[in-house]
Amino acid sequence: MIDIETLDFKKVNGLIPAIIQDAKTFQVLMLGYMNKEALETTLENERVTFYSRSKERLWTKGETSGNYLDLVDIQQDCDDDTLLILANPQGPICHTGEQSCFYEKDFKPKQKLAFLNDLEELIISRKNEMPDNSYTTSLFEKGIDEIAQKVGEEAVETIIEAKNNQEEALKNETADLLYHLLVLLAEKNLSLSDITDLLKKRHE
Repeated sequence: MIDIETLDFKKVNGLIPAIIQDAKTFQVLMLGYMNKEALETTLENERVTFYSRSKERLWTKGETSGNYLDLVDIQQDCDDDTLLILANPQGPICHTGEQSCFYEKDFKPKQKLAFLNDLEELIISRKNEMPDNSYTTSLFEKGIDEIAQKVGEEAVETIIEAKNNQEEALKNETADLLYHLLVLLAEKNLSLSDITDLLKKRHE
């Protein structure tokens, strides 16, 4: 992930600040400090471990609450004196019970869009595992013709509700359309990121 020997621990008396970010939603969860041993422990155990300045010892986030931070990736900044850590939180991270220590302003509108990634992952897992009594499984079993037909049906129904000025119905049909479109992409081994990359390229 990183080369520990290139990091500059000298600026803050042997410590380096570490910004923790949710690997799925990219929400900033907290800021902590690591010494070299804490970073090595984090990499070895794949759970984020800090150096507690108040207790003067290593401290694994969640060791008391059980709300661990499972390591996904680490990146150092251009000056080699700050870390950005992507992690999967196992529960609320702030001692107040909030998901993030930065909760006073509501950034949820952008974070909510990350649910599409969660839904995509669930759909792909259904395709790989094909569990019984799953509507998504039944679509994959029926194949591309059925999936494409459902996308067409939901698109038409979305248009109808838009023209009828039925807001709640439009939201429901749009949700159905997005879901079936994700199933279609999964069937064709395409991802949502493939589409967003294309949209970004077009925008540029």
